[in-house]
Amino acid sequence: MTRLSRDGMLDRAVELRPWDVIVAGGGCSGISTALDASARGYRTLLLERGDFTGGTSSRSTKLVHGGVRYLRQGRVQMVYRALRERLRLWRNAPHLVDSLPLVVPAYRWWERPWYGAGLKVYDALGGRRGLGGSRLLSRRQCLNRLSTLQERGLRGGVLFHDGQFDDARLGWALVRTAANLNCVALNYAEVTGLVESRGAVKGVRVRDRIGGGEWVARGAVVVNAAGPFADTLRAMDEPGPGPGVVLSRGAHIVVSSAFLPGAAALLVPTTDDGRVLFAIPWHGHVVIGTTDVPVASHSAEPLPSDEEVDYLLDHAGRYLARPLGRSDILSAWAGLRALVPEGSGDSTAALSRDHRVSVSRRGLVTVAGGKWTTCRRVGQDTVDMAADSGGLSPAPSVTANLRLYGYTARRDLLAPWRVYGAQAGAVRELAKGDPRLGDLMHPGLPYRLGQAAWAVRHEMAVRVEDVLARRTRALFLNARAAMSAAPGVARVMAAEMGRGDRWAEAEVRSFRRLVEGYGVG
Repeated sequence: MTRLSRDGMLDRAVELRPWDVIVAGGGCSGISTALDASARGYRTLLLERGDFTGGTSSRSTKLVHGGVRYLRQGRVQMVYRALRERLRLWRNAPHLVDSLPLVVPAYRWWERPWYGAGLKVYDALGGRRGLGGSRLLSRRQCLNRLSTLQERGLRGGVLFHDGQFDDARLGWALVRTAANLNCVALNYAEVTGLVESRGAVKGVRVRDRIGGGEWVARGAVVVNAAGPFADTLRAMDEPGPGPGVVLSRGAHIVVSSAFLPGAAALLVPTTDDGRVLFAIPWHGHVVIGTTDVPVASHSAEPLPSDEEVDYLLDHAGRYLARPLGRSDILSAWAGLRALVPEGSGDSTAALSRDHRVSVSRRGLVTVAGGKWTTCRRVGQDTVDMAADSGGLSPAPSVTANLRLYGYTARRDLLAPWRVYGAQAGAVRELAKGDPRLGDLMHPGLPYRLGQAAWAVRHEMAVRVEDVLARRTRALFLNARAAMSAAPGVARVMAAEMGRGDRWAEAEVRSFRRLVEGYGVG
């Protein structure tokens, strides 16, 4: 397989040629926009100041869903659109998106019929797009599905289905699909300014955060898809107050699968602050989340507060029979959501995750809001507006039925190889050339050292963090184990990149500082 390296992308990114579309921001919205633009035949440049999906987009609740809670808010059309996109993702990336059974337990007499009726509406909106129908469960059936559920007062529950995925791996599949369509996608490339021509935004100034070089990229239209940092880029265009985004922090904790064994997830429909809480089996562990806390400013590495961790432990503990404490947390992480403001009010939990695309007087296109489930539609809507703003030749979106990189109809691939889809065999083959690459990164993790080599050769990984946080999900599953794995991963990466011991040692130190924010001292 032909290598895909960051150095090669950098060489193409600095070429003095005009682009049709320049996208600033390599999260969910930016990557989807770049893919849609590339698939239409537009010359597209995607720039990300960190690693692809390095911010909020790798810190989701791992669900591809219509949004059950929005039915309660009366946002039926939004749920309908999301369920349509859920099916498209499931069809276009079956190696990354799967059906997940969820159980809503009922502890009061009215909850089972009430939730059951609501989820029948959810089924109806999904129609043939459903991943499985809902049904009422008896008390015993609930416990058969969730053996560690709190039994006291349990009256039964409701079973329904939604989609589950690996967010960072889906992000990479989108990047690689776009690259195969001639998109130039570059990580660790920061937009430091906008370039004006005849009163319009027609390019960006870029700094290479790895090598330090700077250059100007010119294009017909610039898209601001910087998520929580969108207002920073918007201020380069129009200083002063603007439409802005509302920032919210969502925290998650990860614990052993012993707290929720089996294939089904737990959904708590109403928490103290009106949110929905999930406990979800994921990569052999359990993810519990999420919170929704308004924040005043953005941060590249937001940390969960003690109050948020206590909130998650408390609410999960109300529904799980086995006591859950801080010592049980394997990893704790948070992400910032950039939400579209909707009138007045302090509750970010009440804001939808729908998206909005706008164009400034000077032609800067900004996309805000959105979520992974609807990312394809976000990209389509953004490119529609960008093409019009930039005067590009009209071309229809073709992403609705575009199979993503790694597509395979096989759904029997096992972890950790399944996320590679059609490339799974090639990743495993690396160990035949070098048996050391077949070794586990750490006994507490499912990943092999060969996956680090693959990430460097074919997935533009240039930092230990890239491998342990996003190309694999080690940091998000077990922070201590990831820290222990870092020296071995650094040595493999150094050998692949032609680096020495000093580089590897510096990378391990940098990764250790990052791990401290994931609940490990």
